Amino acid sequence: MAMSDRVPLILIPGLLCTARLWNHQVENLGDIAIPQVIDHRGHSTVADLATRILAEAPERFALAGLSMGGYTAMEIFRQAPERIDRIALLDTAYLADRPEQSEGRRTAMKRAREVGIEEVMRNLLPGWVAKEKLADEAFVSEAVQMALDTGVQGFIDQQKVIMSRPDSTQTLKAITCSALVLVGELDQLTPVEVHEEMARIIPQADLAVIEGAGHLSTMEKPEAVTERLRQWLSK
Repeated sequence: MAMSDRVPLILIPGLLCTARLWNHQVENLGDIAIPQVIDHRGHSTVADLATRILAEAPERFALAGLSMGGYTAMEIFRQAPERIDRIALLDTAYLADRPEQSEGRRTAMKRAREVGIEEVMRNLLPGWVAKEKLADEAFVSEAVQMALDTGVQGFIDQQKVIMSRPDSTQTLKAITCSALVLVGELDQLTPVEVHEEMARIIPQADLAVIEGAGHLSTMEKPEAVTERLRQWLSK
């Protein structure tokens, strides 16, 4: 495929994640897309983060986000739907934070200041990924490195962004471009049922459930996720 035919692809990581989250996708989709992974630290609201991404983005682009990246992708669509060529929402949710969720986030922010970000990530991982991945030392090391690279302040910024997100039901109803809703079969944090709801709300969405993956599906089952994103980009 000629360079001019490849679609610009903006990839947004999740909480405590960095570009490593998308390594396999960046390495293997370059023949049909021009991937760019966003550094999503340094903002305190999802609206401000989306505005900054739009200011730096190409005029029109494909957009994919995982978890917090999905919340941000929905906000980007809210602000500039005409610029989105297609959208993929991975292991995410569409409702606003509930009060008890926000309280849990404030507790986690306090904990991060007290014990450091590595311990926070190690405590989160059992609820995030498939059980088999916890025994994979290379995988755990990669996840911990993402947290270390994010840092305590980055984590706090990201939690504030997540807490600021609005209910996106009406946003999903407005998505008329090609849409993919993807989730790990074993995702405990944002389960399959939530993604089934999202796929029903979006007028024309494809739903993909990745067998054996948890919340970090792009890293847990990279080949399967990359293949599904390839189909979405080629559609």
